[in-house]
Amino acid sequence: MKFVIRAIDGAGMLEKRMEVRPRHFAGMDRLKDHLVCAGGLIDEAGHLKGSVLVMEFENRAELDAYLAQEVYVTEHVWEQITVDVMNVAYLNKERIV
Repeated sequence: MKFVIRAIDGAGMLEKRMEVRPRHFAGMDRLKDHLVCAGGLIDEAGHLKGSVLVMEFENRAELDAYLAQEVYVTEHVWEQITVDVMNVAYLNKERIV
């Protein structure tokens, strides 16, 4: 299953985000088999304000296990997280359904 994770940082968390960002990237490197794409959300001033990740796991329980150890969660950078299941129609410019 493909999941879209939208995570918004808490107020005033930019400094903390940047402090733990290397650990976040290390975690993404370890999970690259599950990672479809990921990136930062940018506010009007050009500052990071959150993240969007598209990840593939067998089920929601596996996704929840990842989120439980994600450094942006454990360090309280992400304040609001929404998760949706995604039916991928195009991938890498190719139609797959």
